[in-house]
Amino acid sequence: MEALNIIANKMVAKGKGILAADESTPTCSKRFESIGVESTYENRNEYRDMLLTTEGLNEYISGVIMFDETLRQSTTCKDKIPFTDYLDSKGILPGIKVDTGAKEFAGFTNEKITEGLDGLRDRLKEYYKLGARFAKWRAVITIGDMIPSDACIYSNAHGLARYASLCQENGLVPIVEPEILMNGSHTIEDCYEVSQRTLNVVFEQLIMHHVLLDGIVLKPNMIISGLDCNEQASVEKVSELTFKCLKDNVPSDVPGIAFLSGGQSSDLATAHLNTMNEKYIDNMPWNLTFSYGRALQEDALKAWAGSNRLDAQKALMFRSRSNSLATKGMAADMMQNL
Repeated sequence: MEALNIIANKMVAKGKGILAADESTPTCSKRFESIGVESTYENRNEYRDMLLTTEGLNEYISGVIMFDETLRQSTTCKDKIPFTDYLDSKGILPGIKVDTGAKEFAGFTNEKITEGLDGLRDRLKEYYKLGARFAKWRAVITIGDMIPSDACIYSNAHGLARYASLCQENGLVPIVEPEILMNGSHTIEDCYEVSQRTLNVVFEQLIMHHVLLDGIVLKPNMIISGLDCNEQASVEKVSELTFKCLKDNVPSDVPGIAFLSGGQSSDLATAHLNTMNEKYIDNMPWNLTFSYGRALQEDALKAWAGSNRLDAQKALMFRSRSNSLATKGMAADMMQNL
């Protein structure tokens, strides 16, 4: 199991983060629609190829989370190298999203439960053979009127723990992602309280299921105001409460925490990460980095528009470098130039 710790530490190495490119086909289709590009298998392959073959990406990106379709695709060059082999040649770890999505939680209004445990052991074996070395499972917690319920938090935490245990059994590092959604009018204090409750239960379940904490990566939300809240917390307050919540609730055994962007703008996601590392880096028992999807891809997607690879890759590199600097608390100058 020592290999799990080595991989986990590589995933959250200082100055590097994880590119989340694991959008399902329907989600990818919506994003393509926004730029007027048809979502065909070939176009999705071309877009992934543009992202993954960006020259110098390995300077700032330690791993890439892929969707099942992407994990089985290859580069579009003449040699058609499987993406897993290509990433491995660049020192970037290939990863795979393994949950099958958040579905309605039976008996509970407006709450979700993530599914995908059925047949997971066999899928993990196959993904490992295909080259994946880590996996991701996303649990979704909603803040609203009288929610989240204890049942929702416990059921999702239980699922995360079972998934994590199966991953480690099969040689993959699990990214444990309990996401408190930004949707709603809740205050930052509400987000803090729910995030704390959730993290406590998640780690209780991980320990109960004998998951090795030094062989996981935590992918949490930042402590942030709801999108419809009248008072949007400042970058400083988000950074302060997020660090406090994590310091009080995440064991020091965990090698690193890679934030999701969760609907934040690209600029805000970088600013929050930068301020946390700038202010608290000397007091962190784990490394604090990023695992962003839209916050890394959005500018590149717009620039690409179906064919403009060069400008798209420049945009991806700019966002990757900005967040790399943010993991060291050194991105302030770059953000001033945005």
